[in-house]
Amino acid sequence: MTDESQPLFRMNLDEQFEGEAENRGGVEETNELLRQLMIGQERQNELLEDLLEHMVSANRQRAHELGIWRQQNPQLARKCRVAADALSRAQTEYLNMLTEEISTNSEALADGEFMLNELVDRFGPRLAHLNGVAQILAQLGATPQNS
Repeated sequence: MTDESQPLFRMNLDEQFEGEAENRGGVEETNELLRQLMIGQERQNELLEDLLEHMVSANRQRAHELGIWRQQNPQLARKCRVAADALSRAQTEYLNMLTEEISTNSEALADGEFMLNELVDRFGPRLAHLNGVAQILAQLGATPQNS
């Protein structure tokens, strides 16, 4: 015989409501995480704006100092411009020689590290120094731009 005091099935509504509460908690947690992400992004934007402002300020200061130097040394600034143009032509010729060397020895460069190292040792330092000197001359000899 069956005990009539025991129901045939039982439904626990507390578990259903607990699940909904957990879901609400998950949504609230997600919202909190998104809020924290937004605060972090706002802070990052502020830092980027500060960095940009600092860089712009430094560039303006440098441009101002170069402008004063050019005003105090107009003949030397013109000589720097002429020298930069001449060095640019020499640099172009040097790059032409470098590219010819690479074209001629492309298979050897691809096959062995020795030839690549030789090429870098032969052309690298001179090219780096040439670029540095050309950049300095170009900056000192540049025509000031009105802004």
